Amino acid sequence: MSRVDERPASSTVECLGPHLAAARKPLLMGARMVEALAETFRVLGDPTRVRILDALARAEVAVCDLADVLGLTQSAVSHQLRLLRSMRLVRSRREGRHIFYAVDDDHIARLFKQGLEHVQERR
Repeated sequence: MSRVDERPASSTVECLGPHLAAARKPLLMGARMVEALAETFRVLGDPTRVRILDALARAEVAVCDLADVLGLTQSAVSHQLRLLRSMRLVRSRREGRHIFYAVDDDHIARLFKQGLEHVQERR
């Protein structure tokens, strides 16, 4: 039984060599950064959270208004916002009895916008 990654001799591809691979290896992200970035994308992979970020990328919104706009309960929205806040994707501020949320910073807004542009390109 042959291994999946083996190629027939007729289609052999030459590697650039171990010295080039060794030179590139220090440029790669470390394991902790890889895991942190992967976790960020996992959090962004939920449709409800994408809808929340879509609303928050446009303006700061109170939880009650966000729930109303999205057709969700305040409890469901609050649960998602806690997760997004723990990942530093959104920030909150209190004003009286209301808590307002917004996209945490320009990096997140740009990431969201670029992802959207990518999806729209394919159509």
